[in-house]
Amino acid sequence: MKKKYFFFDIDGTLTDRATGKTVPSAREAVGKLMDAGHFVALCTGRAFYKSVGFALDEGFDNMVCNGGHGIYFDGKLQENRPIDYDKALALYREATEKGYGVLVAMDDSKKVYAKDFTFYEQVGIRKEPTMYIIDENYDPANYNAIYKMYISAPLEEEDRLELLNTLGHLRFEPEYLLFQPDAKREGIYRMLEYAQGNPEDVVVFGDDTNDLVMFDPAFYSVAMGNACQALKDKADYVAEKNVDDGIYKACLEHGWFEPVQ
Repeated sequence: MKKKYFFFDIDGTLTDRATGKTVPSAREAVGKLMDAGHFVALCTGRAFYKSVGFALDEGFDNMVCNGGHGIYFDGKLQENRPIDYDKALALYREATEKGYGVLVAMDDSKKVYAKDFTFYEQVGIRKEPTMYIIDENYDPANYNAIYKMYISAPLEEEDRLELLNTLGHLRFEPEYLLFQPDAKREGIYRMLEYAQGNPEDVVVFGDDTNDLVMFDPAFYSVAMGNACQALKDKADYVAEKNVDDGIYKACLEHGWFEPVQ
């Protein structure tokens, strides 16, 4: 078996969304791939601070995180870039001028900054652990980096933001938009530089729309049986649902547990 470079999404791929825990057969499959001599990494939109614990608990020394802007290679964080500052600042100005609340993450942590309570008054708290820093004098223009932004524009109003598509964004909640790196594909290519691998030897596993960007034609793409239809349509192979041992069965069927020669 030729050495492969495996990249696994976390939520809904390795983990059961109902419990948030790693599917046991997926953990076993990852261990067998490592034992066989393959390169195995996580590929997640999660920020580094939110994903490194999972990586350590599950035995991953390699990870593309922060939506592709973070590279954790051989147990060390090699790079972790913010989003485009000028575009983020312009979007911040537009959103606040149009009356939306904006929370800004200035670094890789659970801290978010805002000049007032507009975001909270419009949509409530974020659906994840957060430290809020409210300062009436806050202005992101006084800083030199922006890692993420949350804008309280509901689904039916997001088209009001003329700069919406200038930055990668996701909507996990109907009440607000998340602006973060949307560059998993680029992150995989950066990781290959560290690992000295080739694109044609890459295998990616995913389940949701934010995984579409990592289903590059040069890679072999596997969509889980519980994946969204758009991802299944783009995949080279559709596995069974992750909770039905989809990862393990896909690896077994493709012969990936065989030792690297």
